[in-house]
Amino acid sequence: MLNIGDTVARISHQQDIYFHIDEIHENYNGETSAILKGLNLRLLADAPLSDLICKSPAEVANYERVDNKMIYQKLHKLTSQRKTDEQDEREFFEIPGRVLQLDGDQDYLNQCLKTYRQMGIDAKGICKSEKEQPKVIRKILQENPTDILVLTGHDGFISGKRDFHSMDSYRSSRYFVESVREARRFQHNRDNLVIFAGACQSNYEAILSAGANFASSPKRMLIHAFDPVFIVERIAYTPTDHIVSVKDILTHTITGTDGIGGVETRGQMRRGYPRSPY
Repeated sequence: MLNIGDTVARISHQQDIYFHIDEIHENYNGETSAILKGLNLRLLADAPLSDLICKSPAEVANYERVDNKMIYQKLHKLTSQRKTDEQDEREFFEIPGRVLQLDGDQDYLNQCLKTYRQMGIDAKGICKSEKEQPKVIRKILQENPTDILVLTGHDGFISGKRDFHSMDSYRSSRYFVESVREARRFQHNRDNLVIFAGACQSNYEAILSAGANFASSPKRMLIHAFDPVFIVERIAYTPTDHIVSVKDILTHTITGTDGIGGVETRGQMRRGYPRSPY
């Protein structure tokens, strides 16, 4: 018997992705289905209970171990590159860009905030559902000044849909688009407020057109929960007089150019002089 909160995989997809069961519904035909949230991918999906298999604690631990190894490798590469960049700048001190993240998933948000802290980035997180984000974003920006805004949660291209441009084909893309538009009404300059928005399979073109600097997903691919964090790290630690290389920044993500894309953007780190001995 499957229950809300169980970790499962879809038999029809060769059990490739692990999910938490978020909701269970019964339709008018008496068929029972579940709303699923990706364990490490920002994907919202649905499936009949008959297509789901419960994963054991050992299987989940192994799945997370493989994922954590991949995350560690990316973080190590980022911090190593930053140390190399800093070698000739030791007499300066650095103030990386501030981050504000709205996320529809509290677990993902907590993981992201922990990683920001590990990387020395001043970050604040607020959990708001994808649907709530457009309604509150301007007020939140007024109360929480920031350099980088991250709008994330869960999304997905709805099974059976054909039109990749229609908002009706996506679970949450319309909310990301509306949130970016509202944020741009507050601050129209893409260098004064850098925005990343989107989740798995989101309407990339629409989100960028609304005013985001970076978005998902060019090829409607699944993106990793930490992909926004890796993008943000590069922006936060790139000096304000430098343009972030779009091609370079995407090599630091787990998904790569299939899942994330963007436009040329100025860095948000300010250097100071002299460095205090204290």
